[in-house]
Order: sequence, then C-alpha cells, then structure tokens
Amino acid sequence: MKTPTLYIVVPCYNEEEVLPVTSGLFAEKLADLEKKGLCAPDSRVLFVNDGSTDRTWEIVTELSRRDPRFQGIAQSRNRGHQNAVLAGLMEARNRCDVTISIDCDGQDDLNAMDDMLRAYLDGCDVVYGVRARRDTDTVFKRVTAQGFYRFLRWMGAEVVYNHADYRLMSARALNAFADFHEVNLFLRGLVPLVGFKSTSVYYERHERLAGKSHYPLRKMLALAFDGVTSLSVKPIRLITLTGLVISLLSFVGILWALITGLTGHAVAGWASTACIVCFMGGIQALFLGVIGEYVGKIYLEVKARPRYIIAERTEEMEEKP
Repeated sequence: MKTPTLYIVVPCYNEEEVLPVTSGLFAEKLADLEKKGLCAPDSRVLFVNDGSTDRTWEIVTELSRRDPRFQGIAQSRNRGHQNAVLAGLMEARNRCDVTISIDCDGQDDLNAMDDMLRAYLDGCDVVYGVRARRDTDTVFKRVTAQGFYRFLRWMGAEVVYNHADYRLMSARALNAFADFHEVNLFLRGLVPLVGFKSTSVYYERHERLAGKSHYPLRKMLALAFDGVTSLSVKPIRLITLTGLVISLLSFVGILWALITGLTGHAVAGWASTACIVCFMGGIQALFLGVIGEYVGKIYLEVKARPRYIIAERTEEMEEKP
C-alpha cells in the first residue's frame, strides 16, 4: 500500500487561547509521521471553525498563510461539535486517503496517530482512539462518563466504550458514511454502523493545554439523550412494556376495589386515590415527553435541512480536489 495522504480534521469553537499552542503540535506530528513513512508529504491539518465568536478564524487564516500544511473552513454559524466534525470529514474525503479527527484542546495523545496509521496500513478502514484509563478525571466525571457509555449500550446504541471522536477513517469508509443522511448526528454511534474492518488504539488522555472546556455536564447529558433517541427505539419499547405492566396492575386494582366494595370492606379515603392519580399523571407526562422527543426528531429529519454550510475557506481549500 502506498504512503497515504492524511488529513487531520480539527473542529474549533472559541479556541483562540489553545489554538496557537496545539497548531504547532499538529505540525510537528505531521512532520514526524512523514519522517516515519506513515503519511505522504501532501498531508494537511484541516481546522473547522464552528461559528466562533473570538479570533479563532483569524488565527486559522494566519496559520494557513504562513504554512501550507494548515488549511481551514468556516461554517456560516455555530452548528455544534458533531456537525463541525462531519463538515471537516466530508470536505477532506476527496482530497486524501485517510482522515483522523481530533479535538483542538490537546488532551488526546497525538502519538496514538502512529498506531492508527499502522492499523490502516494493515487493512483497517476505521480505527477508534480509546482512553485506556480515566485517572485524571474527577470521581464525578469518571462515574458519569462510564455510566454514559453503559447507558447507551443498554439502550441499544452501538458505541465503542470510552471512545469519543478521536478516530481514523479511510476515504472508503468516508464515502460509505456520506450515504448516511441523519440530521440528528451522534458520530460515535453512527460510525460503527458503516462496517468495514476496524480496531481500537488505546492512549492516555491529558489535561487541556489552555482555555476551558466547551462540553459541560448539560451538553454531555444532551449528547447522551441525542445518542439514544437518534440510534435506538428501545425507550419506546420500554414505554410499551411499562404501560403493559401498569395496565395489568390497574386491572388487579380494579378487581380488588370491586371485591372489597361488594363485601362491604371498603374504607373511604382520599390518600390512595391521590397517590394513584399523581402516579398515573406523572408517568403519562414522562411517556409523552419521550414520545414527543422522537416525534421532534422525525420532524427535523423530514425537513432534510443541510447539516453544515461552509461560509469561507482558506486559499488552498478553495481549489477543487
């Protein structure tokens, strides 16, 4: 197999503090990979500006002017991390043999790219970067993150445990992935559905080099919920099963009420009635909310709106592949 052209896809949102630091690390890594014969000289780093409100895009364009290895595209507005990664992958797929998506914060170990590319040269089309340990996380972060992956698997979403969006995908895998038209994106659950030969590379995750995280608990919970409702109908089936169980219990309750009433053992009281009414009202509201979430996702999918819109490109990216 010939030495592959690699595009490192880096989504960026308000990363003016960390980008000057990590851009140098990406350039050094490209040079190292080229020296080892793992990527071709025309390999590039592609930054995807996700509607940043700071100087991120100005930094990207300056980097591109100084070094042809840096390229950039800018979305017309903020569309979220998953759409930014998708935009970069789709823009890169006709320009390279293989892509590696990685966050801009410097937490993911760049040296894992060596093993990813070796796995690609051995015939793998998809290579997942997986955290070996979570020793640097707080107890709360570690418990919630591990629970996140277990919950997704239990709900039927096909995800790789402790894998986020640090992954290698070949051009062949990307071309197949381009046929997935979901508007509600959860890449770490969609990519395994593409198939092809895959493997995992394990690495240690570091502290963020600069700036602050753009993924607080609120966004993590929203991502988890999107992952479940985008990839699995198990919640709907659980609702059906729970409804069936409640119906059976209600039928037993009706029989009990009739028997006690006919035998003259009924006792007047509002507590039991209030509990039943509150329980049934609450459970119905919950079920309607989950069903409504699915209906909302159907609503968004049938609109078939574009998942990303590129507003600007750096000079080299303007050239057609």
